[in-house]
Amino acid sequence: MDIYTIIFLALAVFIFLRLRSVLGQRTGSERPPYDRAAPNVVQRTQDNNVVPMPGAVIDQAPLAPSADVAPSDRWKGIAEPGTPLAAGLDAIAAQDSSFDPRHFLSGARGAYEMIVLAFANGDRRALKDLLSSEVYESFEAVIKDREKHEQKTETRFVSIDKAELVGAEARDRAAQLTVRFVSQMISVTRDRTGAIVDGNPDKVADITDVWTFARDTSSRDPNWKLVGTGSAA
Repeated sequence: MDIYTIIFLALAVFIFLRLRSVLGQRTGSERPPYDRAAPNVVQRTQDNNVVPMPGAVIDQAPLAPSADVAPSDRWKGIAEPGTPLAAGLDAIAAQDSSFDPRHFLSGARGAYEMIVLAFANGDRRALKDLLSSEVYESFEAVIKDREKHEQKTETRFVSIDKAELVGAEARDRAAQLTVRFVSQMISVTRDRTGAIVDGNPDKVADITDVWTFARDTSSRDPNWKLVGTGSAA
């Protein structure tokens, strides 16, 4: 090995050591590189509305309906073309492009169960989030009457067999959707001694309710609230 080879080897070792000291070594515990797209992903997640969970109100769909859907298929399975219901859904969608009746119905089923159970339990806090002020006042009046007479209501859902849209309307940026719920439940009201004053704890009752939900489509608030209740045979 001549002198020049030794000099080149020495230089190579020196350069390697200098690079190592400047660049460092990867140990596997380094922080990941900053992802510039991450804030955008978080923002999209925050902006999208989610399917309502217990304690929440009915919200809008996270995605707008596809623009290339044929008018005759737009509300397929929800409303027949040319019907007042379809026209009402068209009017709501014209005001709010994110409107999706299927997503709404999914949330409405959950809200229906939450409202019925909250009413039975006298849960005013939950009801305030789900009802308009007018409906809340009527519900609270019944709750107060039960409390006055020291009565308690026990309600249990057996099933919600159907939730279907039967009405839709858009007027002055206010959208209203009417839903018919068909369910089976067990409900009984007892006095302070435990004696039954209404209902039957051993009987499953078939219940049909017709409820109307509304929201302001010009508002950033995506939530629907119960504005009217009724029943049908």
